[in-house]
Amino acid sequence: MYLCILECCIMKNIVEISRTQVIMTFISTCVETTARALNTSYKEVYQRMKRVGLIERFILPHYETLHSESRDNLAVVLVECLNNWEGKK
Repeated sequence: MYLCILECCIMKNIVEISRTQVIMTFISTCVETTARALNTSYKEVYQRMKRVGLIERFILPHYETLHSESRDNLAVVLVECLNNWEGKK
C-alpha cells in the first residue's frame, strides 16, 4: 500500500517538457558551448549568431543532426559556421 501511494506521488511530480522547450534548451547549449570554445561571453556569441541568422537558418533547420553530436564536435561546427557566415556579411 505504501509503495503504491509513493508511486502516485512521484508520478504527479513528473513534468512533461514540450518539444519547443527541448529545442530552446538545445539552442542555449549551442550558444554556451560556442562561447566556451571562443572564450567569450554567451551574450556576445548570441548577438553574433543573431546578426548572421545562425540560429534560425542553421541550428533550427539542422536540429536533429546537431543534437546527435557531442559538445566538442558541436563547438567545432558552430565556431566554424559562425566565422564563415560572419566573413560573408
